[in-house]
Amino acid sequence: MDYGRFLVLSLGTGTAKSEKKYDADEASKWGILGWLTSDNSTPIVDVFTQASGDMVDLHISTVFQALRCEENYLRIQDDTLTGTLSSVDIATKENLENLVKVGEKLLKKPLSRVNLDTGVFEPADEMTNEEALIKMAKLLSREKHLRDSRSPVGKAATPM
Repeated sequence: MDYGRFLVLSLGTGTAKSEKKYDADEASKWGILGWLTSDNSTPIVDVFTQASGDMVDLHISTVFQALRCEENYLRIQDDTLTGTLSSVDIATKENLENLVKVGEKLLKKPLSRVNLDTGVFEPADEMTNEEALIKMAKLLSREKHLRDSRSPVGKAATPM
């Protein structure tokens, strides 16, 4: 199988800034309810969501780097959210509008990739997230046209 032909776009929902969201000493004293809700957040959901996303990103990044086709994997994630922006269950109009602003700013930030040694996102090159998305969209579109041109069904469906 030619893994170099895979194009993967992964859009994260954003995560809390990793420093000091939860205190280990305090968390060690939480009961069941403390893990379900603490300071307007859901610690157990945050922990599982963060760990799951990090492991998938780390694994996929490792595979694509090992196969020397890291350009075919694009992960866009903001891992600096704070306060209500980092919560998965606050759907107020104000919070949703603020999340839109975060997304718009994220498009203008430099493209970053996870450092496999530290697990931290670091700037990857001179390209912004917006430019990387445009580049990926062009690759996906080109691949779609190529597949349609090779498919008997695709040829009939493609307008001239």
